Amino acid sequence: MLNARISGIASYLPDDILDNEMLSKMVDTNDEWIMSRVGIKQRHILNMDGEGSSYMGIRAVDRLLASTGVSADDIDLIICATSNPDYRFPSTASVIAYGSKLVNAYGYDIQAACAGFIVALQDATAYVRSGMYKKIIVVCTEKMSSMVNYSDRATCPLFGDGAAAVMVEPTYKEGVGVIDAVLHVDGVGRDHLLMKAGGSVKPTTHETVDSGDNYLYQEGRQVYKHAVTDMLTSSLEVMKRNNLTVDDISYLIPHQANLRIIEAVADRAGVPADKVLVNIEHTGNTSAASIPICLDEYRDKLKKGDKLILTAFGAGFTWGAMYLVWDI
Repeated sequence: MLNARISGIASYLPDDILDNEMLSKMVDTNDEWIMSRVGIKQRHILNMDGEGSSYMGIRAVDRLLASTGVSADDIDLIICATSNPDYRFPSTASVIAYGSKLVNAYGYDIQAACAGFIVALQDATAYVRSGMYKKIIVVCTEKMSSMVNYSDRATCPLFGDGAAAVMVEPTYKEGVGVIDAVLHVDGVGRDHLLMKAGGSVKPTTHETVDSGDNYLYQEGRQVYKHAVTDMLTSSLEVMKRNNLTVDDISYLIPHQANLRIIEAVADRAGVPADKVLVNIEHTGNTSAASIPICLDEYRDKLKKGDKLILTAFGAGFTWGAMYLVWDI
């Protein structure tokens, strides 16, 4: 049976780092407060005038092509998951395709917030299984610093910039690749996590800029409660559907939103700490890019046949989990 597998992975993090000491000079916070609440010590920031999310996406894609030896001409499709597109239009996928010389590829963006990677990977899997495309790049790129209010201590310590890309190709090998996914969306979360202005409901004006409505808005308690519950239940659901126990799982790779959320999900699922991949301390929350950045960072630890559960939660609310058998 034709299935989709990840055949390559690469990531890009900007060189500039915003650590907690630097952040404490910008807003009323400190290292102890941030570490105790979210477990983040530093985040990478793209400090380049005139460059947006596509800049990082292009570099991740170029690294992916170089590491896999795949020609840019052979790519059929690029799916870009981002909440921080360069422009409202054209798509960031089209900008990345142009920058990486993917001259034969179709491309489009998806907006599934922090769940963007597993949603885009599920899309790519469907294309491969249908036989429509053979070589697909899923790229997640987020310039979160472009939507963060650095006078809001409740949100500005959380987010960092970064990008990652994976190659998705067909396989006839049994029991590898994307095995199953559970995806959900519920608009009940709209008012708890959003950017209030800048869209068609509330276009940008001097008033919206002055009031801060063009920055990310989050109600932390509501998001925490839903994130823990939804990442946990979707992970357990995909495990149950595939007759998996915690002992069967090699690693849980959660969206790197908040260390307390990660620990709560793992604890309630009964997954021991040594089976949970975490890198949030030095990356912050990179939204859709967080899971693939984490996978790339731990790629030397991963081995073929490892059974992975990926789980994420983001604005919408949108959330889910994916069962993936590693094959690189």
